[in-house]
Amino acid sequence: MFDPRMRKLADVLIDHSVRLQKGETVYIEAFDMPVEMLEVLLDKVHEVGGIPLVSLRSARIFRKLLRNADRETIAQIGEVELNKMKRAQAYIGMRGSFNITENSDVPADRMDLYNKLWWGPVHSEWRVPKTKWVVLRWPTSAMAQQAQMSTEAFEDFYFNTCTLDYDRMSKAMDSLVRVLERTENVRIVGPGTDLRFSIKDIPVVKCDGERNIPDGEVYTAPVRNSVNGVLSYNARTLYLGKVFDNVVLRFKDGKIVEATSSDTPGLNTILDTDEGARYVGEFAIGVNPYINKAMLDTLFDEKIAGSIHFTPGNAYDEADNGNRSTIHWDMVLVQTPEWGGGEIFFDDVLVRKDGRFVLEELKGLNSENLV
Repeated sequence: MFDPRMRKLADVLIDHSVRLQKGETVYIEAFDMPVEMLEVLLDKVHEVGGIPLVSLRSARIFRKLLRNADRETIAQIGEVELNKMKRAQAYIGMRGSFNITENSDVPADRMDLYNKLWWGPVHSEWRVPKTKWVVLRWPTSAMAQQAQMSTEAFEDFYFNTCTLDYDRMSKAMDSLVRVLERTENVRIVGPGTDLRFSIKDIPVVKCDGERNIPDGEVYTAPVRNSVNGVLSYNARTLYLGKVFDNVVLRFKDGKIVEATSSDTPGLNTILDTDEGARYVGEFAIGVNPYINKAMLDTLFDEKIAGSIHFTPGNAYDEADNGNRSTIHWDMVLVQTPEWGGGEIFFDDVLVRKDGRFVLEELKGLNSENLV
């Protein structure tokens, strides 16, 4: 059923996120999406003179494909998908979810082939560095259940979160970018956590609706070999259909030397995908004022106001510390009082306590100033 808020979301995606220009091709990849939203999005693409390339996908079909595929099949699909991606100047990835654990019984060796022969070449090596891209979820009853909300309430939350005033947020983020750019050493402290690393000379990037919807983070990366200490994540995390809880990572000279969780063998299997999977490619601070609790969806959880995420795997080209991997796993630590609190220090100066910025020049990023 058509919802007038779909049009506002389409405007954000085309005009703000990918800034599609006349004559540009946009590859729209839609998993389990309502036709009405795609119709509205296509109308907007045609309105600005863009060329749409659309792939409709099903999570259940994707699971069946991977469970029965061999190396040659996955490699051929990867080649076809890479060719499509190379034809596009922009990419919009939309995903509805009826079962977040749909891929939980796909064999680990198939997922490894998918990462190396399909996802890696198409997305990590081409889409991310070479297109204007944005990815987003779609509100479903399953997502509402994850968030422990009614479907109607979750839809309201979703559209508020995804269509907020990103220009206002972007201006407020500038102060955090400046502070991070002059920072050399970071320390993160909290229950079960005491972590130190350097971000010296690593670029800083604000995420203000041009890559993820919803958005609301500022990221950089640790100097690859500088990370030492322990980090205890308190938000459950999902990776390729498998849920991990109580993830604890211990670092020495940048490398994850010990990793435990509710599924320690499964966690370490993923971290052994390649050498770069045991090093960190991203450090980010979440500031979205509408998101205040984890709901087992990375695109939302990593934007929680008062959170950080510290990401094993591949570094982004825009904030490159040299780490390369076929994985990029955003794991989230929430530091608000409800989640146990915690502090962030930049060069031994307290900048955020229990999820709220205390440094004067950063107080504009506290939630009440962004809504």
